Amino acid sequence: MNLYRTFWAYLKPYRFYALLNMLSNLFTVVFSLFSVLMVWPFLNLLFGTQDLVKNAPPLAFNKESISQNFNFFLSNIIATRGTEQALLFICALIIGMFFLKNLGRYMALFWLAPLRNGIVRDIRNKIYDKLLSLPIGYFTEQRKGDLLTRITADAQEVEWSMLSMIEIIFREPLMIILSLILMWIISPSLTLMVLLVLPISGWIIGSLGKVLKQASLQAQAQLSALLSIVEESIGGLRIIKAQHAETWMKAKMQTENDQHFAYQTNLFRRRDLSAPLSEFLGVCVFVAILYFGGLGVLNKSSSLDAAMFITFLGIFFQMITPAKSFATAWYNIQKGMASLNRINEILETPIRIKENDNAVAKTHLSDKVEFKNVNFTYNNERAVLQNINFTLPKGKTIALVGQSGSGKTTIADLLSRFYDIAEGEILIDDINLKNIRTADLRQLLGIVNQEAVLFNDTVFNNIAFGMDNASTEAVEKAARIANAHEFIEKLAQGYQTSVGERGSKLSGGQRQRITIARAILRNPQLLILDEATSALDSESEKLVQQSLTELMKNRTSLVIAHRLSTIQAADEILVMNNGKIVERGTHQELIDLQGEYSNLVKLQAF
Repeated sequence: MNLYRTFWAYLKPYRFYALLNMLSNLFTVVFSLFSVLMVWPFLNLLFGTQDLVKNAPPLAFNKESISQNFNFFLSNIIATRGTEQALLFICALIIGMFFLKNLGRYMALFWLAPLRNGIVRDIRNKIYDKLLSLPIGYFTEQRKGDLLTRITADAQEVEWSMLSMIEIIFREPLMIILSLILMWIISPSLTLMVLLVLPISGWIIGSLGKVLKQASLQAQAQLSALLSIVEESIGGLRIIKAQHAETWMKAKMQTENDQHFAYQTNLFRRRDLSAPLSEFLGVCVFVAILYFGGLGVLNKSSSLDAAMFITFLGIFFQMITPAKSFATAWYNIQKGMASLNRINEILETPIRIKENDNAVAKTHLSDKVEFKNVNFTYNNERAVLQNINFTLPKGKTIALVGQSGSGKTTIADLLSRFYDIAEGEILIDDINLKNIRTADLRQLLGIVNQEAVLFNDTVFNNIAFGMDNASTEAVEKAARIANAHEFIEKLAQGYQTSVGERGSKLSGGQRQRITIARAILRNPQLLILDEATSALDSESEKLVQQSLTELMKNRTSLVIAHRLSTIQAADEILVMNNGKIVERGTHQELIDLQGEYSNLVKLQAF
């Protein structure tokens, strides 16, 4: 029931459209049934089985009163204008009723359109907002393909399987109820027979619907695996080709695709059973009514005449279609619920990094950054950091060096509060990081990573990323400081040139200088450089290093470096090994110590 409450929560902002849809469907159902009721006087008139009515009884809500009053009205037309005019009147009345029925049907769809699309829009916005608020660690445990499937295919499934059925859910039960009321007015005994059989049909259809939900979950999960392979293949196409692994990847893709094919085939077969099954059950009831009701008419043991009986059959047969549609809707709702369940798994993921209710504003760095007795593990596994203690004074530079996996990047991530520490404190001007507003903390920071992250947009928008009012002059000034202006000017459209997917149209050095220009434009007080030059060639490294030197002037900096030549001027160098600080000092002090740092320098020189 939690999923149904979730769905109605999405529906609530659009309840006005839902109400208009219901009223339009009511309009449709009423004129649909009245168009069938016109068969009754039409047959009586055609076969001449109805005597002209000279006096009508008082109008009341029962079969005799309604039929007698309509026959009285029709008798007047026959008496004054003739049978042909009466037939023409009935035909015109039927056309008018079908026109109003279809007008109501269109208006129901008209009001449903903003409701359907609005809910899907809200779902996608909520998923995206949630993804942006989740910690970095969440995405290391999830496959991109699965997340993409949930925000695209699953959201679309909710629309097609659930929202497209809103009209049916409102309209078809109404059609069934009003049909049963009219059938009861015409013949209570035959209607009772229908009411005894319909629950059995509903139980059979409902049982199959539960199986469909599980099948849908399997199919959507398999689609996620499929998209993950496609996403990984596009991102790693160079490696696939270089390793001549096309055949291997094709086989992997084919295996997953075949499994998805099997799940989808099973799903469609179960879903497609609903309509024929419900129609067959309906026809069985129809034949029973035809037999028993027909015997009563033939033997004249029933109060129904032939025209009335045919009208009863017409109303029941018209009820079979909404019953069949409702059965299909029930199946699709189960399928949509499976997708909504997968969406809720993301939306209900707890956010472990929460801002304190009493978090304080912090717009500048006044004194220092301090790590005190910091310990950290990922998912309570092996300790990544152990008893980390150091102080980064304002305006100074501290460098972190050590082998891969020693915990250097983790320190930078903790300072950025991408993760929360297990033990100890990280303080900025003696204020615990957890007590500073997250938005203010991120405004203090400027981060340049080893991998230059660019978006498929223009050079200008990548430099001004996240800033609403960046001027052309400010962006160009930042690019000049980053040694990027010269090559940008040579691009086809200058600063308005698109950089391509992840900056694929630029070289590694050019991408990195744009990210440095981005950091310069933000003018951060606390700079984090995470191996910003390690992936570059010597020429690019020289240009980027010049840019970094300009960026670091008079700025508090935490630098992570593999190339030790780039951090010799740091005020303090921390040497890390297995999550611990094993040495600390200036470059010359560590060389004189003849310890681990000295060995690293010798290895790089070699």
